[in-house]
Amino acid sequence: SSGINAEYGDGMNKRPTLLAKIVAACTVGYSNVHGSMKQDVIIMENIFYNCTPSLIYDLKGSNRNRLAEETEEVLLDTNYLKHIVSDPIYLRPHSKTFLREAVNCDTAFLAAQSIIDYSLLVGVCGDKLVVGIIDYIRKFTFDKKVEMIFKTNMIGSAGKMPTIVSPEMYRERFYNQIERYFPLVPDRWTGMGSDLQYS
Repeated sequence: SSGINAEYGDGMNKRPTLLAKIVAACTVGYSNVHGSMKQDVIIMENIFYNCTPSLIYDLKGSNRNRLAEETEEVLLDTNYLKHIVSDPIYLRPHSKTFLREAVNCDTAFLAAQSIIDYSLLVGVCGDKLVVGIIDYIRKFTFDKKVEMIFKTNMIGSAGKMPTIVSPEMYRERFYNQIERYFPLVPDRWTGMGSDLQYS
């Protein structure tokens, strides 16, 4: 709603954000002698404008059903985790701080609006990363709550979190995993003291 947009828009100038901008929301359709069609459309900014990524990842912070064929244009969380074993993506301290603060602020706002199922879209453009949060329009509706309860009861004993979770649980999982996905650049202090033993 315009109230939500105004609420978040007022803060966007004061805090970091990764939310891809919504350019327009409209309804398109046609009507002729053969029938009619109407569809709601949201147009979002292209975060890869003027950039041609060699790799694109859609990250949700979950590894359940998150593996794509390596030939796909957009890869998922499990693909990313496999890739960073041999080729990790490190961030410098200022970039890590910005990412952490933006994800924290954005996910807090989305959880307050009962939004789930958003992703961090990541493009590897040479030695540069381009990132943005996309697909943040799905509400945690009654049918999603029923699905979460059903899947929790059915597979909860297996120790795995269901794919559909509450907005707060989704936020926590997303934030924690994105934090782990992008470690700091190692320096001479990295690992120091790890071999110490305390009585």
